Amino acid sequence: MTVSEAAARLAAERVDHRFKGLPPDAGGLTVGELAAQRRNLFTDGFTTPVLALSAERLTHNLELMETYAVRHGLAFAPHGKTSMAPQLFWRQIEHGAWGITLAVPHQVRVAREFGIGRVFLANELVDAAALRWIASELAADPDFRFICYVDSVRGVELMDAALTDAAPHGSTRPVDVVVELAAGAGARTGARTEAECAAVADAVAATGTLRLVGVAGYEGEVPGADPDRVHAWLRRLTALAVDFDKAGRFEGVAEIVVSAGGSAWFDAVADVFSELPDLSLPVLKLLRSGAYVSHDDGHYRRLTPFTRVPEEGALHPAFRLWAQVVSRPSPEQAFVNAGKRDAAYDLDLPEVQVVRRDGAERPATGISVTALSDQHAWLRTAPEADVEVGDWVGLGLSHPCTSFDKWQLIPLVEADGTVVDYIRTFF
Repeated sequence: MTVSEAAARLAAERVDHRFKGLPPDAGGLTVGELAAQRRNLFTDGFTTPVLALSAERLTHNLELMETYAVRHGLAFAPHGKTSMAPQLFWRQIEHGAWGITLAVPHQVRVAREFGIGRVFLANELVDAAALRWIASELAADPDFRFICYVDSVRGVELMDAALTDAAPHGSTRPVDVVVELAAGAGARTGARTEAECAAVADAVAATGTLRLVGVAGYEGEVPGADPDRVHAWLRRLTALAVDFDKAGRFEGVAEIVVSAGGSAWFDAVADVFSELPDLSLPVLKLLRSGAYVSHDDGHYRRLTPFTRVPEEGALHPAFRLWAQVVSRPSPEQAFVNAGKRDAAYDLDLPEVQVVRRDGAERPATGISVTALSDQHAWLRTAPEADVEVGDWVGLGLSHPCTSFDKWQLIPLVEADGTVVDYIRTFF
């Protein structure tokens, strides 16, 4: 499936009650028909709360990371679990991405349903039903490239058993795997020591169903992460690739995969991957940062490497959640009609940014969110705050991964409020 075919499928979906925030009179239209109307978010029937994604800022972020990866000699497989939006997967690929990183089998199914040809699964996959499905995908599509983690001998044994069982009915191609090195004793997943990594690699070599193609990990889990600790762990990862190569563990592969890179330390990944010596085969230096696609107004605004290296550019927060003031019970308090069902809140509360009244927009001076209920945000209003029942309030959100998942159809909005498309998510 091409990008145009994937877009056509999504554009053919009917607008109905499933999609919150959309104009009630759009019911029955296809998404494509509604997009063609180029309605205005503020004046053409959208209801609050409604999440908007900035068209201009999205394009800026896509272009910036494409430029960054090229500048630093990195391949790029952005983590698709951030958005779970095939339209954005394809836009990322159009902006130079090698493929898409994912976390669980359902996400791989979504990507495959919309024609994504290269998938990096940043997890060990031991589910037998999912492995049988992967084997069938590999058998049906010789161009499909699939790579996943392994981090235990037991996991390798389970994978081998499931794939051996699938072989009579599926692919004879081995599943490509990378050994995951844990980022430290308190890290999430991964083999904790280089000796354990070697044991996992030996287990892979003993199978006929798996093929070792590289090493990988996630530097964001380094305990007490700071530049020195993150650089030190990344050098362990690249040293492991060098050692495996010297030991002949990558025999029969076309390239060696070395992969890391969340959204907080990809500058360190670029630094250390640039130090990799020549190996016996070409090296695919694969960065996996995903939050950049929308960026945010909180967690990643503070952590992004572009804050540490501003000469590289700057990501722009692309989300704004619009809610309406529905109660002003006292001079110190107001309530808007967006809450935990609508806004990310796992890392930071939303940030009140602007107020709209009668078509005019102004800074939200003296207004802050103090708490969220299921369907309300609690606002503290200072004496200088000018906010009334009926006003629209624009909120910045922290953590893209828990913003996308609350909305199935997200208007893509130009700076003047014109909605030019709708981004469909699959969580």
